[in-house]
Parts: sequence; structure tokens; C-alpha cells
Amino acid sequence: MAVTFPLPRELQPDAVARAYAECERVTAEYAKTFYLGTLLMAPHKRRAVWAIYAWCRRTDELVDGPQCDRTSLATLQDWETQLEKTFAGHPQDIYDLALYAATQEFPLEIQPFRDMIAGQRMDLCQCRYATFAELETYCYRVAGTVGLMSLAIMGAKQDSAAVRRAAVALGIANQLTNILRDVGEDLQRGRIYLPIEDLTAYSYSIKDLKNGVINGAWRRLMQFQIARARAYFRQAEPGVRELYRDARWPVWTALMNYRRILDQIERNDYDVFNRRAYVSLPGKLRALPEALWRSYWGI
Repeated sequence: MAVTFPLPRELQPDAVARAYAECERVTAEYAKTFYLGTLLMAPHKRRAVWAIYAWCRRTDELVDGPQCDRTSLATLQDWETQLEKTFAGHPQDIYDLALYAATQEFPLEIQPFRDMIAGQRMDLCQCRYATFAELETYCYRVAGTVGLMSLAIMGAKQDSAAVRRAAVALGIANQLTNILRDVGEDLQRGRIYLPIEDLTAYSYSIKDLKNGVINGAWRRLMQFQIARARAYFRQAEPGVRELYRDARWPVWTALMNYRRILDQIERNDYDVFNRRAYVSLPGKLRALPEALWRSYWGI
């Protein structure tokens, strides 16, 4: 898997193929629902999406991975410098090589990648969010940016502000779903992503949250949060209809499967402290026909 860097200006096909294969491995291992959707894409598009996912995961692991205790603001600045080198044609490792290859095939913009690093800075410095406005900014940076990165690969019938807003909305919807699914896990890491203003509005205390209390107040709070996430999924749907036809099926599949995590949270009686909500493989496969139908008929 070793690659000599920097590469000559013309990309070495064997090295690029190995780089993409490694990004596929990472995606398949750590993002099973997402990976299933990518398999429905054209080969050149799925490879580029795998490269983006691998970069995003490595970025996330700087603050959430096994060695996150060593991460500082200086670490994130170094990571941003490495990103700039990659976009400039000087990849530093095999994952960077895959991302650089993707930039040569698709019109990827560097700003969403920079914005994601800004989101990691928030995670490094902030463990609670007072308002939803603060949380929405965070969700844009760590996930809405992925919508913009992916849009450059998926392609749309028109590059409009509305389509870009829809791409961001899908990323935010996915991140809000992650937050609701992972409340218990995040508490173990000392993080509370549910806005404090919402806890207060539903008379549910931080002490209750830390104790994993499931009562009427908690259920009402979670119903509100789930409704908010579903609203973002609905905002995303018009943008999916604007994608090129070969991208609609995988995106519809991923959207539908991710949204069903919210359904599972409800079936689990909002117990996100002791039970992990997920969609089974058979459940994911059942989404394929409906997603295909939507991709052709646009509804």
C-alpha cells in the first residue's frame, strides 16, 4: 500500500487504484448504511465519494478517535495545511492521493473541507450548545459540508442556491439523526448536543439527562427533536429530485434509510441511553425498490 510522495504531475494509475480501494475499505467498515448507497452509483462517482468519506472520517477522528487527547488547535491547523497541499497537487499519504484524484475528476471546492475542520475546532472547544442556532452552525460544519462536497460529484440539472441549500439540509438532517441516536454515547464523552434551551423548555434537566431518565418530559423533548430532523429531510427532498438521474437512486436510498433511524428511536420508546437505533440489512434492502421508483418519478 506504500506510495511514494509527492507524485509526478500525471497520476500513477496503480497508486490511485490502491488509494481508492483503501478508501472503499474504510467506508465499508465504518459507514455501512452510507456504503450501501454508494454501491448504486456509477464507479467513477462512488470512488470519489469514498475518498471524501475517508477524509471526513480522518478529520472526525482527530477529535473523536483513539488519540484525540493529543489533538490541539495547532493539530487542526496542521491538518488544514495538509488539506491545502492536497488540493494543490501535493498529497501526503494514500488517502490524500485518493482525494486529490477526485479533485482532478470533479469540481470539488476546498471551502466545505475547511468548514468541516472549523466544526472540529468547535468539538475541541465546546461540549454543550445553548441554542439550536449554535447547534445548526455546528451541524452545517461537520455534516452540511458533506452535502456540498457530494453535490460536486453527484451533479445537478442546475447549480442553484436552492439545490445547494437542499444538499446542506440533508447533511444537517443526518447529523441531527446521529445526535439523537448517540445521546448516550456522547454523554460518556462529556458532550451534550441537545440544545440547553430545548431541555429547559421541556422541563428536562441536565441531571435527568446524565441519569438517563426516560419520562414524559423526555419523550416530548425527543418527539420535538425528531420532528425537527424530519423537517430537514423534507427540505432535502427537492434537491434530490434535481440531481442527475444516475445519482438519484443512491441518494434516495441513503436518505430513506437514515430517516428510518428516527422511526427506530420511536419504536425503542426513545431509549437512546441503553439501546442503539439502527436499520437492519434486510430493512435497508427493502428501501431499494421505493428509492428506485422515487428516482425515476421524482416523488
